[in-house]
Amino acid sequence: MNIEYKDIHDFKKEDLQELFLSVEWSSGHYPEKLVIAMKNFEKVYTAWDGEKLVGLICAMDDGIMTAYIHYLLIRPEYQHMGIGKKLVEMIKQAYKDYLRVVLVAYNEELGFYESCGFEKAKDSSPMFITELWT
Repeated sequence: MNIEYKDIHDFKKEDLQELFLSVEWSSGHYPEKLVIAMKNFEKVYTAWDGEKLVGLICAMDDGIMTAYIHYLLIRPEYQHMGIGKKLVEMIKQAYKDYLRVVLVAYNEELGFYESCGFEKAKDSSPMFITELWT
């Protein structure tokens, strides 16, 4: 298997939908919105196995000090092959001159991100709004 890494922002909605649904993320039910979102992220790095999108990481930033990793997804059948670590390294390299790179991780992901050099905050908690008010 020869994984190719790309820096792109333009996607077919089917590629994004398949990737997001492969990891059971509800965002995959909104492929048209994902296409637009990818165009708006500052950095988007992808992993491809031929024509198949197998991994993606994207980040937004303030242009000088702080970057936020928003998505990191790897198709389940491609996990534990180093693809996620490679994508994180690409983001870390892109933001090497920034003061911080921030992400919100689920508890089961902490070990992975710690192995990539991230540290769990001791004095903060992530907060979310997942439904809009009507």
